[in-house]
Amino acid sequence: MILIRYILRSHFAPFVFSIFTLTCILLLQFLMKFADRLVGKGLDTFIVLQLIAYNLAWMIVLVVPMACLVATLMAFGALSQNNEITIIKSSGASLWKMMIGPLAASVILCYLLILFNNNVLPDANHKAKLLTFDISRTKPTLSLEPGLFSQEVTNYAILVREIDKNSNELAGVTIYDYTDPVKINVVTAEQGKIYFSNDQTKLIMELERGEIHESETMRKNMYRKLVFSNHRITMNADQFSFQQSTPGGPRGDRELSSRDMKYIVDSLQTIKNSQTVSIANETGKYFFIDSTSKESRAYYKTADKQFLYVKAIEKMNTARNVIVSNVKRVEFTEGEINKYWVEIHKKYSLPAACIVFVLIGAPLGVMTRRGGFGMAASISLFFFLIYWAFLIGGEKLADRNLLSPFLGMWSANFLIGAAGILLTMKSVRETITLEFNWFKKLIPKTWGPQEEVVEE
Repeated sequence: MILIRYILRSHFAPFVFSIFTLTCILLLQFLMKFADRLVGKGLDTFIVLQLIAYNLAWMIVLVVPMACLVATLMAFGALSQNNEITIIKSSGASLWKMMIGPLAASVILCYLLILFNNNVLPDANHKAKLLTFDISRTKPTLSLEPGLFSQEVTNYAILVREIDKNSNELAGVTIYDYTDPVKINVVTAEQGKIYFSNDQTKLIMELERGEIHESETMRKNMYRKLVFSNHRITMNADQFSFQQSTPGGPRGDRELSSRDMKYIVDSLQTIKNSQTVSIANETGKYFFIDSTSKESRAYYKTADKQFLYVKAIEKMNTARNVIVSNVKRVEFTEGEINKYWVEIHKKYSLPAACIVFVLIGAPLGVMTRRGGFGMAASISLFFFLIYWAFLIGGEKLADRNLLSPFLGMWSANFLIGAAGILLTMKSVRETITLEFNWFKKLIPKTWGPQEEVVEE
């Protein structure tokens, strides 16, 4: 028990450090990707933090298995580097016994991640999607350029000839008002000022010394001109203010728990069965001809053979079109079923990667005899690439009905898990050390430090 606690303690600090580092990397990538959608829209800091918090959910699902591998490599690498593995083995404890604690911890993490994937992640993904949509439909702050018409405000075209950026004062204002389709209003003013209301829902223009020209499209003889010294126009500016939608509405496959997706899969399977029966019925309807009645026999005896051939070809073409359309519907339904099964298996295969990465990380850490983050990160990156290549490739193949969703989502776990078991068995039987001296031979000598020749 003391040995298990000691090994788990050596895992804790690298695990927390790995989670923090990997989360920061994913978060930085997310912010770089969405920066252009956030800048210039006047969003409150709380809204941005809320968006980050919702997206942290899927980052945690990816980071925790990766942190398990990095922490295991660092912990066992440090133990091997300090010759503690040799001391523990000499006391009669094998590598399998040393892995009991990390494996038990990885099983607990796997269970917690499964609960997280089914109870927290779907709602977080749904809220993140709604918030992203609300931010994307929010227009940037109104920008007026001197001498150019601006149509950013709905039903208005605004022309300003001079603008004072510091005081928002305008000169030479012309406004075309299209709020009433029956009337045409043109407002001109020598000076003015523009600002938003306190709740950012209204755009207010205070004009001085101007005219209002009004005419009607139906009454050609109707024309009105008003002269004002002060006039205020209030325009709707909802598109410039952020309005958050309430949760609800349809959800995608990544916004549902595995239980909800299984209900949908059952419904889709029922639809697929009915479509298969429909194909059989339509095939029989077109290919089986009733020739038992007297009228049918008399018709086929008296009809022209060429006419019968034409009718038969038409019936075959109709049957083919009906069958092809039904088969396409069945394939589409099957694709939808596979898409949901992929997400169901993913909710369990990603947490299971915690166990798999401990299996592969422990023997590799012992073999490398390096406990630093650089070595652990380098080896982890290699296995991350293999894992994600299998995972993404399996998902694409499963979505295209070329591979079963089970194999597509679990093949990476099976491959890396089998490799981890084999490496553990090999390292238990004999002492193996991984050397990276061969890598230095690939680097040209001119890239290395050059010795200075001192002339006497």
